[in-house]
Amino acid sequence: MTEQPPPTAPRPAEYRIEDLAHLSGATVRTIRAYQDRGLLPRPERRGRANVYGDAHLARLRQIADLLDRGYTLASIKELLQAWDAGLDLGGVLGLVAEIDGPWTDEKASRISRADLDAAFGGTSDESAVAEAVELGVLERLPDRDDEFLVPSPQELAVAAELHSAGVPLLAISGHLREVRGQVEHIAARFLDFTTEHVFQSFLDHPPTEAEAAEAAALVRRLRPLAQQTIDAELARAMRTLATRYLRQHLSEALPEARRAAAAMGPEPLGAVGVKAPKADRAAGVHQPWPAPGQIAGPRTATGPVTTAPETTAPGATASEAVVLPAETVEAVRALVGAEHTAAFITAAARREVQARTLDALASGSPRRTPRSDPVEGPQRPQG
Repeated sequence: MTEQPPPTAPRPAEYRIEDLAHLSGATVRTIRAYQDRGLLPRPERRGRANVYGDAHLARLRQIADLLDRGYTLASIKELLQAWDAGLDLGGVLGLVAEIDGPWTDEKASRISRADLDAAFGGTSDESAVAEAVELGVLERLPDRDDEFLVPSPQELAVAAELHSAGVPLLAISGHLREVRGQVEHIAARFLDFTTEHVFQSFLDHPPTEAEAAEAAALVRRLRPLAQQTIDAELARAMRTLATRYLRQHLSEALPEARRAAAAMGPEPLGAVGVKAPKADRAAGVHQPWPAPGQIAGPRTATGPVTTAPETTAPGATASEAVVLPAETVEAVRALVGAEHTAAFITAAARREVQARTLDALASGSPRRTPRSDPVEGPQRPQG
């Protein structure tokens, strides 16, 4: 009886790139792109032909599975490098899942072209739609020209609200580009900060499964901190800047009234009082002013400021007689001259009223008529 030769090991499978594409479901172009990005090992060169094996097919199937699970190509490359280094992918996959996971609770939605046009005034604007697609505010759906995916419904709602308030669409997209660049800078700074102070110990060597799991838990803890920090700081900045802007723009709305008052001078009402200029009343500053007859006339008795009862009819301009200390009138007259004394004290009163009005508006408190505190002018030096 003749002895049978031992069975030979099966010859490893070999594929041309077209065969590999057919078996893996990827295209030839995709396979070459994976090779260029380091995701797929280079094939064996035999003569003028490239030969692929079962390892290439398994790697393509791994990549396809990770893509289906939502990983990016950059993350897949890191995972595969860890795998090739002999690390257990359990912890690494958990870490990558935490990093690649959503950083917001907002859910994407869909919007029809008709609803999109209606949200922006009812007019179809192809250039604005193309701009929104380029910015990622809208995403086109395969084989659907009448519907879009909206990754962030909140962002689209903000754009629609701004447009309804009169902001042009191109201005909105330009503003978004500017804001996006600034926010990406803030995000990069936050990542640099946490990398330096939290994750550096995990980055100087390939992490073990336990280290990867610990890093994933840290990502879960720190994930909301960036959003919370930006929310708090944005609220603080808006509160500070809004107050400043309000003061500035309200102040700019009143100079015309001050110029008109300076040109016209105080206007008498009977024996006492002056009219508040129309421009000041239109700007919301309608308060009784000092009476010119009492300010520019002879010395008056010293003592606190007194006011006469209002005698104007309902709807008419209010007027009050104001008695100033003689020292105050003399000090103002010496400073600006007799011909400018009334205008100077009137302007000082107006500035006080405007300052208190702006303070009340900026602080959000109900607007109140300034109390009749004494109007103190420059005091003559003693001695």
